[in-house]
Amino acid sequence: MTKFWTLLTALHTGAGPVVMLVYPLYASVVAMETATKVDDEQWLSYWIIYSFLTLTELILQSLLEWIPIWYSVKLVFVAWLVLPQFHGAAFIYNRLVREQFKKHGVFPQHQPTKPTKPKILNSIFPHREGHEAHSH
Repeated sequence: MTKFWTLLTALHTGAGPVVMLVYPLYASVVAMETATKVDDEQWLSYWIIYSFLTLTELILQSLLEWIPIWYSVKLVFVAWLVLPQFHGAAFIYNRLVREQFKKHGVFPQHQPTKPTKPKILNSIFPHREGHEAHSH
Protein backbone atom coordinates (compact mmCIF):
# COMPACT_ATOMS: atom_id res chain seq x y z
CA MET A 1 0.00 0.00 0.00
CA THR A 2 2.93 2.34 0.68
CA LYS A 3 4.15 2.03 -2.91
CA PHE A 4 0.66 2.94 -4.15
CA TRP A 5 0.63 6.16 -2.10
CA THR A 6 4.15 6.97 -3.26
CA LEU A 7 3.07 6.54 -6.87
CA LEU A 8 -0.11 8.59 -6.29
CA THR A 9 1.91 11.38 -4.66
CA ALA A 10 4.39 11.40 -7.54
CA LEU A 11 1.57 11.60 -10.10
CA HIS A 12 -0.09 14.42 -8.16
CA THR A 13 3.20 16.33 -7.90
CA GLY A 14 4.01 15.81 -11.58
CA ALA A 15 0.53 16.78 -12.75
CA GLY A 16 1.01 20.40 -11.63
CA PRO A 17 3.91 21.30 -13.93
CA VAL A 18 2.37 19.39 -16.84
CA VAL A 19 -1.07 21.04 -16.49
CA MET A 20 0.19 24.50 -15.51
CA LEU A 21 3.28 24.87 -17.70
CA VAL A 22 4.17 22.11 -20.18
CA TYR A 23 0.81 21.83 -21.95
CA PRO A 24 0.15 25.61 -21.99
CA LEU A 25 3.63 26.25 -23.41
CA TYR A 26 3.08 23.68 -26.15
CA ALA A 27 -0.43 24.94 -26.93
CA SER A 28 0.79 28.56 -27.01
CA VAL A 29 3.46 27.75 -29.59
CA VAL A 30 0.92 25.84 -31.70
CA ALA A 31 -1.54 28.74 -31.42
CA MET A 32 1.08 31.21 -32.64
CA GLU A 33 1.45 29.17 -35.82
CA THR A 34 -2.26 28.99 -36.69
CA ALA A 35 -4.11 31.56 -38.77
CA THR A 36 -6.99 31.99 -36.32
CA LYS A 37 -6.89 34.58 -33.54
CA VAL A 38 -9.22 32.70 -31.15
CA ASP A 39 -6.56 30.33 -29.83
CA ASP A 40 -4.07 33.19 -29.49
CA GLU A 41 -6.56 35.02 -27.26
CA GLN A 42 -7.17 31.88 -25.17
CA TRP A 43 -3.49 31.35 -24.45
CA LEU A 44 -2.63 34.99 -23.91
CA SER A 45 -5.56 35.11 -21.48
CA TYR A 46 -4.20 31.99 -19.77
CA TRP A 47 -0.76 33.52 -19.22
CA ILE A 48 -2.31 36.72 -17.83
CA ILE A 49 -4.48 34.77 -15.35
CA TYR A 50 -1.66 32.36 -14.46
CA SER A 51 0.72 35.29 -13.82
CA PHE A 52 -1.84 36.93 -11.57
CA LEU A 53 -2.39 33.63 -9.72
CA THR A 54 1.36 33.18 -9.24
CA LEU A 55 1.81 36.73 -7.93
CA THR A 56 -1.12 36.25 -5.56
CA GLU A 57 0.45 33.02 -4.30
CA LEU A 58 3.74 34.79 -3.66
CA ILE A 59 2.00 37.47 -1.61
CA LEU A 60 -0.23 35.05 0.33
CA GLN A 61 2.28 32.21 0.64
CA SER A 62 2.36 32.14 4.45
CA LEU A 63 -1.45 31.97 4.58
CA LEU A 64 -1.79 29.37 1.81
CA GLU A 65 0.62 27.03 3.61
CA TRP A 66 -2.10 26.53 6.22
CA ILE A 67 -4.63 25.34 3.63
CA PRO A 68 -3.81 21.67 3.03
CA ILE A 69 -5.92 21.34 -0.12
CA TRP A 70 -4.65 24.54 -1.78
CA TYR A 71 -2.44 22.76 -4.31
CA SER A 72 -5.29 20.45 -5.36
CA VAL A 73 -7.74 23.36 -5.65
CA LYS A 74 -5.21 25.30 -7.71
CA LEU A 75 -4.60 22.27 -9.94
CA VAL A 76 -8.34 21.85 -10.64
CA PHE A 77 -8.75 25.61 -11.28
CA VAL A 78 -5.80 25.71 -13.68
CA ALA A 79 -7.09 22.60 -15.45
CA TRP A 80 -10.38 24.47 -15.97
CA LEU A 81 -8.42 27.43 -17.37
CA VAL A 82 -6.41 25.19 -19.71
CA LEU A 83 -8.85 22.60 -21.05
CA PRO A 84 -10.14 23.60 -24.50
CA GLN A 85 -13.65 22.34 -23.68
CA PHE A 86 -14.10 25.13 -21.12
CA HIS A 87 -12.03 28.10 -22.38
CA GLY A 88 -11.80 29.13 -18.74
CA ALA A 89 -8.94 31.57 -19.20
CA ALA A 90 -10.76 33.52 -21.92
CA PHE A 91 -13.92 33.51 -19.77
CA ILE A 92 -12.10 34.93 -16.71
CA TYR A 93 -10.28 37.49 -18.84
CA ASN A 94 -13.44 38.71 -20.58
CA ARG A 95 -15.59 38.75 -17.43
CA LEU A 96 -13.11 40.07 -14.86
CA VAL A 97 -9.81 41.38 -16.16
CA ARG A 98 -11.09 43.31 -19.18
CA GLU A 99 -13.93 44.84 -17.18
CA GLN A 100 -11.57 46.00 -14.40
CA PHE A 101 -9.15 47.49 -16.90
CA LYS A 102 -12.00 49.36 -18.61
CA LYS A 103 -13.37 50.52 -15.26
CA HIS A 104 -10.02 51.96 -14.23
CA GLY A 105 -9.25 53.49 -17.63
CA VAL A 106 -6.18 51.39 -18.35
CA PHE A 107 -7.12 51.14 -22.02
CA PRO A 108 -9.58 53.12 -24.13
CA GLN A 109 -13.11 51.76 -24.56
CA HIS A 110 -13.15 52.57 -28.27
CA GLN A 111 -10.48 52.46 -30.92
CA PRO A 112 -9.09 56.00 -31.25
CA THR A 113 -8.07 57.33 -34.63
CA LYS A 114 -4.78 58.51 -33.16
CA PRO A 115 -2.85 56.38 -30.63
CA THR A 116 -3.35 57.65 -27.09
CA LYS A 117 -1.87 56.71 -23.77
CA PRO A 118 -4.06 55.11 -21.08
CA LYS A 119 -5.18 57.54 -18.34
CA ILE A 120 -2.75 56.12 -15.82
CA LEU A 121 0.19 56.78 -18.18
CA ASN A 122 -1.05 60.33 -18.87
CA SER A 123 -0.87 61.07 -15.15
CA ILE A 124 2.70 59.74 -14.99
CA PHE A 125 3.94 61.16 -18.32
CA PRO A 126 1.86 64.24 -19.19
CA HIS A 127 1.98 65.47 -22.79
CA ARG A 128 3.82 68.74 -23.26
CA GLU A 129 2.80 71.04 -26.05
CA GLY A 130 5.39 71.33 -28.79
CA HIS A 131 7.15 68.09 -27.80
CA GLU A 132 6.26 65.32 -30.20
CA ALA A 133 7.49 61.78 -29.74
CA HIS A 134 10.23 60.78 -32.12
CA SER A 135 9.71 57.56 -34.01
CA HIS A 136 12.71 55.39 -34.78
